[in-house]
Amino acid sequence: MNEKYRFLKGALCGALAMLCIVTAVNGIRGTVASAVPQLSAIGEEGEEEGFSEEKLKRIRAVIDSVYLREDEIDDSALTEGMYEGYVRALGDPYSVYYTEEEAEELMQGISGEYSGIGAGLSQSYETKIVTITNVFRDSPAEEAGLKSGDILYQVDDHEITDEDLNQVVAWIKGEEGTKVTLHVIRGSEEKEITAVRRIVKAQTVEYEMKDSQVGYIRVTEFDSVTYEQFKAALAELDGKGMKGLVIDLRSNPGGDLDTVLDMLRLILPKGTIISTENKDGKEEEYTCDGKQEFDRPLAVLVNGYSASASEIFSGAVQDYEKGKIVGTTTYGKGVVQEIISLLDGSYIKVTTSEYFLPSGRSINEAGITPDVEVEYEPNEEDEEADNQLDKAMEVIREEL
Repeated sequence: MNEKYRFLKGALCGALAMLCIVTAVNGIRGTVASAVPQLSAIGEEGEEEGFSEEKLKRIRAVIDSVYLREDEIDDSALTEGMYEGYVRALGDPYSVYYTEEEAEELMQGISGEYSGIGAGLSQSYETKIVTITNVFRDSPAEEAGLKSGDILYQVDDHEITDEDLNQVVAWIKGEEGTKVTLHVIRGSEEKEITAVRRIVKAQTVEYEMKDSQVGYIRVTEFDSVTYEQFKAALAELDGKGMKGLVIDLRSNPGGDLDTVLDMLRLILPKGTIISTENKDGKEEEYTCDGKQEFDRPLAVLVNGYSASASEIFSGAVQDYEKGKIVGTTTYGKGVVQEIISLLDGSYIKVTTSEYFLPSGRSINEAGITPDVEVEYEPNEEDEEADNQLDKAMEVIREEL
């Protein structure tokens, strides 16, 4: 199984949409925007071109007249489906309509605390395959026996083929104390694993000293708890005599923009971190004062599932030559989303700008090309083996 579908085994795993059984939001702005002024302005412009209220009424008349299962019609589902389809028709995989219930799940996910099983999920945009990317330490998922790399194909009685990841997450999360059964493929085996949900705080950062000199930090997503966890990890590794550092962003799908910017301010010299540009050409620049610049050898591990905020982090490190990027080319998501209230409890997440790295380059649909390219090579005899991490350690030791 190639890297596209196989995730790392043996690497320390600490998440949204990747998703911590909670919806991580790739590349979103740190605040949820209030949409009152925008919505008022939109409402004054009248009916948009191409929309026909009469046509909608005719569609409903046909359904009411001839639809076979009239007694199964859910008016609310039809309405929500119309809104969802409207946004989906943009053809932008990152712009999404959320019902009130889905929005609550989304906000809970961003907060980093929720009732679930404590595991991270990722979904391929191309194949819709859903994979367990990490399992939190001492979580219900770990206790039940889930492992990073398991491919998920069913939750309770719900087959997840072609389902949106947000829906899969909603099925897995639930009331504290209730059970959920996950059907997974591990290697050539199918397994049925039942976990008991409980309140989980996302463990987005895990760390250790790999030897007496080299520290290792695994960041699984960027959400509201990640900066403090990352800062604490750096401090503890410093206290243990760290002389070089490997930061592992493999299979990290991104998350909150403000979080990754704050983390980079612990690494970069004074200067621009990124700039963004919206549809009107308005630019915004995010900077670092350089007061906490990291001054030791650094390597950042990435792969094809490192996206959005992960690419901001690795790209900025690369542009400032603060460290070596090791692994394979990243996903290539160089756009930012904002979450906007529709005033009735529902929300829309919509792409609002493109970001540019310190050098001015865009990585959208291109990704970050590593300084040291190395494919992950599964070792059937030793599941703990990790040739990409070994290469990153080698890069650090050469500079010590």
